[in-house]
Parts: sequence; structure tokens; C-alpha cells
Amino acid sequence: MDSYKKAGVDIDSQERALKEIKKILKRTATSHVLTELGAFGSCVQFPSGQLKEPVLVSSCDGVGTKILIALRSGLLKGIGEDIVNHCVNDVLVQGAIHPLFFMDYFASSRLVPEEMVQVIEGMGEACIENGMALVGGETAEMPGFYVEGVFDLVGFIVSLAEKSQLLPRGTIKKGDIAIALPSNGLHTNGYSLARRIVFEKLKLKPSSKIPGMETTVAEEFLKVHSSYLKPLKRVVTGGWIKAMAHITGGGITDNIPRILPENCDLEVQVGSWEIPELFHFLKKEGKVSTEEMFRVFNMGVGMVLIAGQDRLSTLTSHLKDSGQPFNVIGSVVEGGGHVIYNIGG
Repeated sequence: MDSYKKAGVDIDSQERALKEIKKILKRTATSHVLTELGAFGSCVQFPSGQLKEPVLVSSCDGVGTKILIALRSGLLKGIGEDIVNHCVNDVLVQGAIHPLFFMDYFASSRLVPEEMVQVIEGMGEACIENGMALVGGETAEMPGFYVEGVFDLVGFIVSLAEKSQLLPRGTIKKGDIAIALPSNGLHTNGYSLARRIVFEKLKLKPSSKIPGMETTVAEEFLKVHSSYLKPLKRVVTGGWIKAMAHITGGGITDNIPRILPENCDLEVQVGSWEIPELFHFLKKEGKVSTEEMFRVFNMGVGMVLIAGQDRLSTLTSHLKDSGQPFNVIGSVVEGGGHVIYNIGG
């Protein structure tokens, strides 16, 4: 007799995992969540009276091939934190500082309940840290479609912004200042190239010490993607900045132009912040050009803020008081909407 399980889909295994996940979701629930895991859809009440002109801001993103390193290391919890924090930052740059809820898509050829629960635990902790609810998502087990032994992870966030505080403001001009907030390692981008260098070329393992460094491959490559929500909430409500750019896929080179007007460039002073040793290592061992490094990796910069000089003192004082490290890395000049790197000047 044939069955779904013989076809590669174990419904009972999914049910065991969902029981544990339900407990995690309960811990993240806010007063606005009206349904529990298991409903056909998740109901979240719109917070009334919180904002004058509320705007819903949403984003969807994935963790990418960082998952492959986490699987090889057996360290999966951080992947759940990664996807939440990445999405939080993506809507934060629009001025959305009130995350409402988060959903995920977890797909594999064969569900391994223990792996899934680890990832969801990380999501749950990150959701609590960012003040929003994890309300569910989709678990897909599709043998023959996904590669055996791996899974894919996608996140979807809905956040709220005050209409008058939406970013970018469209007022960036010559003389404005760029401030960088440091990343925590690679975050969630550039892993295809990094894996090629470390695993294929150098034949290292996740437990191997990185040559010239005190840390292992797993320790460096699995650092959790930072969330910048807490230190930047007051920055947004205070109106101290004109724009923000989350430095993700495309690095500094391709993300900054997304917020620049067509008649302006951002001149970045390379050397104005400390580039972590990991990036120097990848450049050297992979024989990667400087241009390619700045387009693939974040190079130690997780978020860039653009502010007028009249707001700079207030902004930097707040960042210092909140304990958020930062560096002034450049300024806006006349141009055509690009990033110009000033190296050694």
C-alpha cells in the first residue's frame, strides 16, 4: 500500500515539530495577535491610536547560502535570528520602527524536526528582542524539488511607520554627511564567494582556525546579523537623518545609490572605519579585487545614515549615549548617483 510517507513526506514528523513551534510562537505573542498557530491565516489587530497616519511597510528576504555553513556546523539557531534582524533592518530604512509581526517560509526535501525547531527558536528570540510577534508561516516538505539534506528559509515582515517619518526624505544634497554603523561579520550576504574561497580553494572545515586569526570558520561565518532598530528608533522620530541604507547584497557600492538623488555621489573615505580582518583574509586568499570586495561584502559596514551637517552633533551624541559604535565615512558631493571610493587620501 502506498502512502505520503513512502513518497517522502512525513506528516507525523511535521506535527511533532509544530507542537514545539507553537510554544515558541506563544512566547512572542503580543496583545494584537488574535489567532494561534494552526489557523488557515494569522489575525493581527491593527494598533489603533499608536500613530497619527500609520503606514504599513513590508519586506521579504532570505538567508541565502549561509544556511549551508550552519548545517555543516550544526549551529542553526543563529540562522533564525539572522532572517528576523535582516528583515527588521530592511523596513527600518523606510522609517518603520514599529515591527508588528513576522512570518517564515521553511522548505526542504525532508523535514528534520530538530533543525526546524532550532531555527524557529532563533526567530522567536529575535522577534521578542525586536518587540514583535512571530505568527506562523509555511512549512514545505517537497522531495525531488529541494536538494536532500538542506533547507531554504525566507522571512516576511510587516511593520508600521508614521507617514511624516518615512525615509528617504528626498532632501539629500551636497555637503551632507555619511555615518556608518558596524556590521557583525558577513551578516547574510556574500557567502557563495566566501564558501568558494574557504571550503573549495583552501579546503578548510567549519572547525578550522582561519589562518592569521584566532577564530574558526564557523565562529566568523555564523556571527548573527545585527539589528539596528533599538539605537535608531529615536533617530527616526527625531528627524535627524535624511536617509538610511542597509548594506546587504551588492555591498556599499550598490546599496548607497538606492537612496542618492541622481545629481549626487557619496564620496567614501576608505580607512575611516576599521575593516575586519576577515575581509582582508578573503581578499588575499581569493585574490578578489578591491572593487569586487566592496560590491559583494559589507566590508564591516551594516548600515549607513545620511544626515545634514546641522543635525550631525545631535545624531552622534545620541549614538554615543545609546552605546552604538559609528564612524563618519564620507560626504555627499555633486555627481550622478554613485559611490566614489577615496582610498588612502
